Amino acid sequence: MIDNQTFMLAIGIGNIAFALLMAGYMRNADNSPALRYWMWARLLGGVGQACWWLAPIVNLPLVDILTPFAWIGGVVVEVAAYCLFFGMPNWRRLAYLAAFGSGTVLAGAMTAGVSRLQMQWIVSIIMAWFAAGAALLLLRERKASLLQRIIGVNDALFALAIAAWMILEKGQVRGMTPVGGVTYLLSYMMMIVNGFGFLLLCKQKDDLQMQRLATVDGLTDTLNRRAFFERAESARMLASRLRKPIALMMLDLDHFKRLNDGFGHACGDEALRVFADTARGVLRDHDLMGRLGGEEFALALPGTGLEGALHAAERLRIAVAEAPLLSCAGSYRMTVSIGLVMIDPHEELTAALARADHALYVAKTGGRNRVEVGPPMLKRA
Repeated sequence: MIDNQTFMLAIGIGNIAFALLMAGYMRNADNSPALRYWMWARLLGGVGQACWWLAPIVNLPLVDILTPFAWIGGVVVEVAAYCLFFGMPNWRRLAYLAAFGSGTVLAGAMTAGVSRLQMQWIVSIIMAWFAAGAALLLLRERKASLLQRIIGVNDALFALAIAAWMILEKGQVRGMTPVGGVTYLLSYMMMIVNGFGFLLLCKQKDDLQMQRLATVDGLTDTLNRRAFFERAESARMLASRLRKPIALMMLDLDHFKRLNDGFGHACGDEALRVFADTARGVLRDHDLMGRLGGEEFALALPGTGLEGALHAAERLRIAVAEAPLLSCAGSYRMTVSIGLVMIDPHEELTAALARADHALYVAKTGGRNRVEVGPPMLKRA
């Protein structure tokens, strides 16, 4: 049966090993600041737990002082890593407040000359509070990932186990009792699950970011050319199978070159962002919008017939004309020309885009700031 001292040593070595592994991982990889905080949290916690094991052996006052501060410091930095990961704007203030409060409690306990077991009881209470706070951070979102929920539940169970230990055994170490055994087990699980779990959370976030960079235009936050073609083709095939209509538009900002030449490319970029934001305010969630290049965009409207598509195109045209003035171009007002076609059930996407592009050309040569509906696909004899 493992005793308390040996268990603390095992946990401490495990946390220090996690910190070293993370340091090696971060050396040759792009990583988030939250992951660096997490590495330091593991290291501080491991040092505190190892010092707890070492203190009775060396009998040095410095080790006794370092032990609780390093242990709790690791927990504070861990919660700070969560706050940073989830983008909480006031996380520094929360971390400083938590560190100050915990440090004050520990300093007061040392000044009062509490025993070693009493200090363990105080440290355990603080850890339980922080574990409960971490659980709330992880479980507060309804759309939290399964991985995030597993870590959050693990933190919550650990906090409950500490509470049960305090209530049923008054925080005393009485060998491996059932309650103490569960607490030790959950402490070990917390080290394993949280150690690997946070690393996987960061990797999951990085993977989603990379996926986004591969499919989204960085300037306008619309689909890029490749992603638009892929998703519009999938929408076309689904509409064909379900015998549903699907509309396609080609859009071009009017006199965009004049805007770029007269006010600079930064102003042109602002115009593209304003246009994209305006279009998102008009379109439905399942409509597809992509930037094909420059000031040229494409729209696919699944489940929309000609009348509905024409109405949507007019609403978009009017919304763009009424969009807020550009901060860089004084009284400049944007307008957009739109070419609209209905995709034939047997028509390839590229052929439909060519027809929509021809309708857009007619709209541009016909005076701009208008919607032109292209003729249907010619049927083969």
